[in-house]
Amino acid sequence: MDGDSFVEAVSEAQATELHRLGSDKYLVAATGADLAEGPVLASVAREAARGRETFETWADDERGPAAETFATAAATEAEHLDRLRERLDDGTAGSGEPGEDDSGAAGVDEALGTAETTAERAGALVGRGLVRDRTLLQAVNFFVNEGDNAGADFVRELRSDANDQVSAGGELLETVRESDDDWDDARAAAERVVEAAYDDYAAALEAMGVDPKPVC
Repeated sequence: MDGDSFVEAVSEAQATELHRLGSDKYLVAATGADLAEGPVLASVAREAARGRETFETWADDERGPAAETFATAAATEAEHLDRLRERLDDGTAGSGEPGEDDSGAAGVDEALGTAETTAERAGALVGRGLVRDRTLLQAVNFFVNEGDNAGADFVRELRSDANDQVSAGGELLETVRESDDDWDDARAAAERVVEAAYDDYAAALEAMGVDPKPVC
């Protein structure tokens, strides 16, 4: 197995969860059905803040390529957060300050926290990037529907960085893995993150009386 086949395996195993996280119900869950630019951007910013904190912790705890990979991921999330806050603060996005709201994130935070080995953290980086890719898709669609091409392009840049983190996690795993057990542990870590993100999403919708399953 290599990094690309690892990502493919996780994506296939979690296809249903990732598909639903990329549905138009995601922003309903993330914003509490407040579908305006401010709350949408604030939900994106909260996830960036959480990612930055996690990746900074991992970077401080690791050495060598792992420390570099996680430090880069943390720096990317910090840049995203700065750009999101700037857009929120310039008055064009309305209300929706990201603040310290941890609602709906308990499961993902816990899943990331269970990644203790370098291989598990590399896998969790992949899982988190896959989730971020799918959820940011809906933020792109929001701006497209609003006729805001600049806003859509802005979020597309964030989404591109999420895909880069998926690749970085796979490449790191290739570098640090020592046995097949490491691939298995990394895959379990990645899938825990995706499953936790889906569970948080489903719980938020169900609390509003919305069925998270798509209508066929």
